[in-house]
Parts: sequence; structure tokens; C-alpha cells
Amino acid sequence: MKKPRILVVGSFVMDQIAVTAVFPREGQTVLGSTFSKAPGGKGANQAVQMARLGADVTMIGKLGRDSNGEEMLKTCKEAGIHTEYMLYDDDLMSGCSVIVLEQEPGKQTLNRIIVLPGSNMSIKPEEIAFLKEKIAEYDLVVLQLEIPMEINELVAEYAYEKGIPVMLNSAPSAPLSDELLSHLTCISPNEHEAYDMVGIKISHRDGKVNMEEAQAATAALKNKGIKNVLITLGEAGAVLDTERDGIFYSPCAENILAVDPTAAGDSFVGAFSVGHSCGWGYEETLRFANHAAALTVSAMGAMPSLPALDRVEKFMKEKTGTVPDTSLLKTKVI
Repeated sequence: MKKPRILVVGSFVMDQIAVTAVFPREGQTVLGSTFSKAPGGKGANQAVQMARLGADVTMIGKLGRDSNGEEMLKTCKEAGIHTEYMLYDDDLMSGCSVIVLEQEPGKQTLNRIIVLPGSNMSIKPEEIAFLKEKIAEYDLVVLQLEIPMEINELVAEYAYEKGIPVMLNSAPSAPLSDELLSHLTCISPNEHEAYDMVGIKISHRDGKVNMEEAQAATAALKNKGIKNVLITLGEAGAVLDTERDGIFYSPCAENILAVDPTAAGDSFVGAFSVGHSCGWGYEETLRFANHAAALTVSAMGAMPSLPALDRVEKFMKEKTGTVPDTSLLKTKVI
């Protein structure tokens, strides 16, 4: 057995984070407290999380020829990600975002995000055509919706033709073709994105989830031809409806104060993808992903907050007393 090889095709976004005690209303100006920058983007976040957890990760995305692009590429390399297939745009800027965090002492932090795609949306089919054959070398392909839809469709088709599983984190919300859905092994929207797709709201309060609504939502998504459906529910945890083994629910780690929810979903998807690629059971994979995400929300910034494997292991031991068999993730790449 070797450590899982995972290919991520997705976005790079430099996050620009402003913190305020209250979101401004229309026409209102408020004074913030702090400002910072941190590398992010759904694709890069998920790739970095997988690499920090020990997976053998390759990332393909498109950067501008600018300082933001250099910094994001550096962060990926430092995480151990293979970046030899990176693409560049000579004209467009690297993707960036504006994130406003509403922080009040003792309360969960809320966020609002505007993403400016930049070079992420200029990936061309001919630039990733080499994956038609190369993709067979990977154990899993992970996609999101911050790059052109035709690129996601093409990569998913390449993977499907070679029998390689495809995980689509369907964020941000966008219409998905039947052809793309038919090529997916698993889709992982959050509760809001799931609602956009099937119109079913999943209620939860104080960590208690309405499982009837959750099962109705996952069933509606499976009716679209998707084999496995994973819906994240924020502080309420996540629900997974599998092709053959039924439905699983995993609550979030307890007593966690969210400092910055940015990248929590990316951390969860990255950790879930790693655990599943290692062959762990669904329940322990979900617990692993929930604890990784809990560590992420307890720190500021997207990539800076993504935890390494040893932190997740220590945290799980403290909270649950058990840790999955992570030996595969600690082997060297040959």
C-alpha cells in the first residue's frame, strides 16, 4: 500500500480579510479593527489541507504573473504539493477575494465573501488536455466551481473514462449539467448549496439535525444520478448518503469557538478525501474531517489555519480518545 495520490484542479485566491464588530448596512460606513492577507481559493485550500495531512498531492490551477501568485505558489510548495503542471496568465491578475468578518466577543464569527476570479477563469481545454492519459496515475480527482465549468466537465470526463473517482465540491453554487453529474463519484455541497440544487432546507439547532430533511435532500441529489452525497452543515457537522452502505451522520467537534469560518468547508472536504482514499470507514473518515475543520475555524486565515496531521491526531485523542490508522499517510513517496 502507498499513500494516496490526489489530483486537485481548481482555484487560487488571495484573501484580503477585514474584521469588524458589525457588518455595515446599505449606505453605512463602519470602522474595522484589523486587516490581513492570506493565501486561499477552494482548490488550493483543499490541496494544502490534503498535503498537510500526508497525502501525495498534485495541484493544477492558473495564476497571474504577480506577487499574489508568487505567494500562493510558495505556500503550496511549502506544503509539499507538486506544482510542475501549474498554468500562468500573462495578462490577468491572480484571483483574489474580499472577506468581511463580523466578530463580537463570545459569539461565533460570521463572514461574507466576494471572490474576484482573475486568472482562475482563463484555463483553456488545450492546457489540460495532457490529463486525458496522465489522470490514470491518481487515486482521486477533486474539483470545485471556481474555475470554468467546461474545464471541470472535461477533467471529470477524463477521470471517469479511466475509472478514477471524482469528488466535486459544488461551491460556489452553479448549474451543473447531467453529463458532469454522471461522471461524479461524490458531490459535497454545504447545506446552502444543496438547497440551491434541490430546494430542500435542512433544519438544525443546537447541534440537532432534522434527519428527515437531510435524507430528503441527499435522496434528491442521488436522484440526479450522483452515487454518494456529502452535505456539510456548519457547526452541526455533516451527513453522508452512500451508494451501498446507507446514510451516516457525524456531529461537529464540541466546544469550539469559531474565530474565522473561512476555509472550514475546504478543510473538511480535504480531510474527508484523504481519509476515504486511505480506505477508512465512513464514520471515522467523517470524524476525522469534522475535527480537522474544527481546528481550522479556531484560527485566522484560509491556508494558515489548515492543520497538519499531528495536530488533528492530538485533537482527536483529546476529544474522542481514538484516531484512525494514519500510518499510510506517514510513508515516504517513492
